Amino acid sequence: MWSQLSSLLSAFTLTASVGDNDIVDDGVKQVAVIGAGAGGTATAYYLQQFAEQAGLTVNITLFEKTDRVGGRTLITYPYDEPLEAVELGASIFVESNQIIFNATQEFNLTLREPDSAADDLLGIWNGENFVFTQNSQSWGWWNLAKLFWRYGMAPYKTQKLVQSTLQTFMKLYEEPYFPFLSLTQRLEELDLLKITGATGAQFLADNEISELFARDIIQAATRVNYASNLEYIHGVETMVSLASEGAMQIVGGNWQVFDRMLQRSNATVHRNTQVGSIAFKNNTGPGADAKYILSTRPTRSDAEILEEHYPVAFDKVVVATPWQFADITAKGDVLQHAIDEIPYTKLHVTLFCSPFRLSPSYFNMSPGTKTPDSVLTTLGPDEEPKEGAAGGGKAGFYSISTLRAITNPKTLKEEYLYKVFSPEKLTPEFLSAILGAKVPDTFVSEDGGAPVEEEGVAISPISWYYPHIFHSYPIEYPRVTFQDPLVGSGVYYTSGIESFISTMETSALMGRNIARLIADELAALLDGETEQGEPEVQEKVAPMPEVLGDEDEFTPEEL
Repeated sequence: MWSQLSSLLSAFTLTASVGDNDIVDDGVKQVAVIGAGAGGTATAYYLQQFAEQAGLTVNITLFEKTDRVGGRTLITYPYDEPLEAVELGASIFVESNQIIFNATQEFNLTLREPDSAADDLLGIWNGENFVFTQNSQSWGWWNLAKLFWRYGMAPYKTQKLVQSTLQTFMKLYEEPYFPFLSLTQRLEELDLLKITGATGAQFLADNEISELFARDIIQAATRVNYASNLEYIHGVETMVSLASEGAMQIVGGNWQVFDRMLQRSNATVHRNTQVGSIAFKNNTGPGADAKYILSTRPTRSDAEILEEHYPVAFDKVVVATPWQFADITAKGDVLQHAIDEIPYTKLHVTLFCSPFRLSPSYFNMSPGTKTPDSVLTTLGPDEEPKEGAAGGGKAGFYSISTLRAITNPKTLKEEYLYKVFSPEKLTPEFLSAILGAKVPDTFVSEDGGAPVEEEGVAISPISWYYPHIFHSYPIEYPRVTFQDPLVGSGVYYTSGIESFISTMETSALMGRNIARLIADELAALLDGETEQGEPEVQEKVAPMPEVLGDEDEFTPEEL
């Protein structure tokens, strides 16, 4: 610890002696990326590729305020067992996620199917009863027959609607739609704004999907994937919620794909480093030759260290983290277009291990009845849809999943690993009810309360417990304008795409898009220098319109 702190002090003593006029500038194009999540690592990875293809020399410097890579792709280890990694967020991706899947193949990462219990009985619960159940061992004609018997042609229509919407979205990956300086313009060209401008409920109704199927099945998907009822999520994200066919994850954690991207980019990486401000070098203004200086400070140390200028002037800066959580000051006219602040969902993710199965009595089932291993939730027919924590309804949670059997290292007995998504912190009373066993207030029996006994042997109701709170994704209100990636003359922003679609893949897509924009602009400047001996600004598009604010983000009441 002391040697690390000494190194930090030495580094920042050096930067303290560097003034604005002394910042290193050796002619090589310098790009700063702030954030090592999906968007930031994809930006660095693709920028290195595009620069090499164009014959450009680019130095990439990435700043990450934590000590890890992957952003919201986060894992933990039950019982501190390294072979039992379990995802907390961004748990799955699918083969149609071209960027993520292709990267796993390039980096030789091992894939597997997502966690699930052996017999995997799925139930959708509305707080009073199960409106639908499905067994993974009979995915074929029997489950299809149940769906069509109860919901008619709605399942078939929905499948076609999902396929059509996603096929349209996939055009963003290729010319002439890629790259894009205006996300709003591209979505208008692809005729997707009419879908993002409607609630999920409206979009489904307009396409003659029955209200019963929407409430029972589709809403269960929007709740487990985006913690939202259909009246508080737009149509495109509703379709994305249903696109989980062929789901997979990376053995050891999905974060590894972004770690490999960062390694392959050859970027200089500063972990535990907070960027405090972005300013023009020497107080110059925006323009083709603008250069930026960043102030940084360590986020993990045993002593207070003042924020100092990083000793390199950057030609381009990419902010690859939600601006409202970044704690960065943009000085002067660095931001020429306001960054839209959008509300993020506060999601409680709780993992725990227990020898007890889910209790049938909690779900109003007869004693001895097999309880579903995975429980999704929806609203009852008489419940009013609400947003935020109140949106949980009578069910009170979004999902409970029995991920897999796991061996308790203390007892050497098999237990069950559970994962719960909820709008509020779980209580001992709730845990006691769903397990049918008294859970002490401490959640760990050896430290509080008498353990349950079975045949004279003490059993801990919960043997391992891990709660986590995520600002997991934006609340996807219907809207028809979206944040564009260029927010200053040389400043780019990745997180604007999240209010359109919030996934690992789409964040990586925006990173790839920004990398292409930067490479194209630097190549154009290089051509100008080569042909005329001095830089030549080549305007590719008309000036950007001002990004519109909250008045363009509609609530269901306004619609």
